[in-house]
Amino acid sequence: MKVFEIAETDDIEALVKFLKGAVSQPDIEKLKAQYQVAEHPVFDLHKRPDRKVLKEDGSFDRWDSVNRLGLPIQKKIVGASVAFLFGNPVKLVCQTKNEAEAQALGLVKKVLQANKMDSFNRKIARDLLRATAVAEVWFVSGESTDRKHNDYGFETPYRIKVLKLSPWDGDGLYPCFNSYGDLVAFSRAYSLYRDNREVAFFEVFTDEEYKLFEKTGDGWLERESAVNSIGKVPVIFAQEEQADWADVQTAIERLEHLLSNFADTNDYHGNPKIFIEGEIEGFVKKGESGAIIQGEKGSKASYLSWDHAPESIRLEIETLFKVIYSFTQTPDISFDTLKDLKQGISGVALEMLFMDAHLKVQEKREIFDEYLQRRLSLVKAHIAWLKPELKTTLGAMDIRQEITPYLINDLDSLVRNMKSAVGGKAILSQKTAIEKSGLVADAGLEWERIKSEEGVGKVG
Repeated sequence: MKVFEIAETDDIEALVKFLKGAVSQPDIEKLKAQYQVAEHPVFDLHKRPDRKVLKEDGSFDRWDSVNRLGLPIQKKIVGASVAFLFGNPVKLVCQTKNEAEAQALGLVKKVLQANKMDSFNRKIARDLLRATAVAEVWFVSGESTDRKHNDYGFETPYRIKVLKLSPWDGDGLYPCFNSYGDLVAFSRAYSLYRDNREVAFFEVFTDEEYKLFEKTGDGWLERESAVNSIGKVPVIFAQEEQADWADVQTAIERLEHLLSNFADTNDYHGNPKIFIEGEIEGFVKKGESGAIIQGEKGSKASYLSWDHAPESIRLEIETLFKVIYSFTQTPDISFDTLKDLKQGISGVALEMLFMDAHLKVQEKREIFDEYLQRRLSLVKAHIAWLKPELKTTLGAMDIRQEITPYLINDLDSLVRNMKSAVGGKAILSQKTAIEKSGLVADAGLEWERIKSEEGVGKVG
């Protein structure tokens, strides 16, 4: 589809307006204010003002600062979700049938590795969970025949690259779908500073072409145009209804408010105070040992202490923490929680401990399984353009990516179970055990040394 065919108009202003109206944009300023601790309501002087101190005659004396305790809970929720989703590398699954398929699969792996997909996946997931929308665009860079490389196993001046697009970074993302739910066009609005002024740009991708428009004083002008040689919209888009912490946002704000108030109360009641009955005649000077307060006959002095904090406050604070973790399916993996786990906890027990987080991963896979599969489709299309003789092979290949939820490896339990399954027999050779240990750089050399030492021992 041609760019101007989308809105059936030749007017750029009408085209931009049509594409921008295709989807609503997330309220990024609001989401950033919730995500960044310094922007939380507890730090807002209008919502939580400082305490006014008055003189004895009732006139204003000064402002006393109140405690403001912000908690990075939103970051923890998002961080835990990203870790359980992509803490383990995504597996590339494919059964090759011949040498051509093996070569094609090797090229796919090289392109993904060159773009550091393991860390890129985490960046994509983090922006989706906090900004509710994210996209990536695949493209080919490098057209100078003087600077070729052999990173893909053959000489070429081109590199297949990917760029993350996110509202968190200031991008406006505007996908356009047809009546069947297929992506027929994708637009991005962004701004750059040129000559000390902000300039707005709007770019459009379709399966046939790419156009870049610039906003000027005379309206929108076309600055770039190119043919899309792969025949697919080179963009992957993902969207969620709300941020990962949205359901517990009010609980987080309430928790920060309670903890801040509790800190104020501790400041007032935490240190002992002296209650005196009668008239005081003199106080001990600062720094003198044997502190004595001198009073008239019959006067009494005693310490006031706050023996117990209100139980209802403590209970509400504990309940709020539980509510936040539970309803966001975020496991509490703090040191205080994990230190009570006995050494040697079984793999099954670990899976039960993280079951809620793994259920959340399965829910997010509804988005990411399709997202990753479309990525493979675009990578294959770009490789087919780069290496036309592999186009038919790539089109026939079934390549999939599998997400493995993060779990602490219980290797000891696994080995015991495997040995039990084979009747107590060895399940690894000594050489393989050396390779799996990761304790030596060259497992083969270490194996030869062990055999040599064992031989010396037998002779002696």
